[in-house]
Amino acid sequence: MTARLASLPMYLANRPAVAALWELLRHSLAGARLQRLPHDLTWPDDYHAHWLAPDLLLSQTCGYPFTDDLAGKVQLLGAFAYDAPQCSGMACRSVLVARAEHGHLGLEGFRGLRAAFNAPNSQSGYNAFRALVAPLAVKGHFFASALETGGHGASVAAVREGRADLASIDCVTYAALARYTPQATEGLCVIATTEAYPGLPLITATGTSAAEIALLQNALRALMASAEAAPTLQALNIVGFKVPEPSVYQRCVDMRESAQALGYPLLA
Repeated sequence: MTARLASLPMYLANRPAVAALWELLRHSLAGARLQRLPHDLTWPDDYHAHWLAPDLLLSQTCGYPFTDDLAGKVQLLGAFAYDAPQCSGMACRSVLVARAEHGHLGLEGFRGLRAAFNAPNSQSGYNAFRALVAPLAVKGHFFASALETGGHGASVAAVREGRADLASIDCVTYAALARYTPQATEGLCVIATTEAYPGLPLITATGTSAAEIALLQNALRALMASAEAAPTLQALNIVGFKVPEPSVYQRCVDMRESAQALGYPLLA
């Protein structure tokens, strides 16, 4: 039988620890006799196609696409809780990162300067950023320009290198960059945070059965209490696993709609 697909593609500052997490989870799932387990994680280039794969067993997506182009096309398994700064349970915020020379500025002080964002379908890098800026926009504009970088690390680099002046970075990502590649955040500071939103959803394909979902959730819960898993979880700042109602991700939709209601549909 062909193995199903599994990935944990969103927080990769310590990729060996992500792979180790899957090995621990796979061992637990094999003990529970879950069928067609992949031996290794997939590291997708095309996230959207991967998330929609009919053989998807497990992946981690972003709250904004979960409520938008993935809505009704995947099932929610749960979400990890992290202990990075600006996290509270499964809720988190984005940190607005600038060069130290701009550390004295409040958000209003970045009017007419340059923004960077990872992707327009990102909750942490775009949607929450847009919602925060929207009340300050005039005729749909606040920044002089907005640069799409393709990733949080690239947005941090754009600010550090002077190609942009402000970026909204997922707080777990920023904490991991500071921990594992401190040179990436050297000379930067946090000038503000966004409003809170629910953390990254763990998802599975619509064809995954209720029994399989229960096995996955039980294995994830057990992992949180495993002494063997503790060093790997600590390396990834993971402190818990929760199964929220899908409706909690309505917060992402509300942020988009609040910006649109203020005449600020695009980060600009």
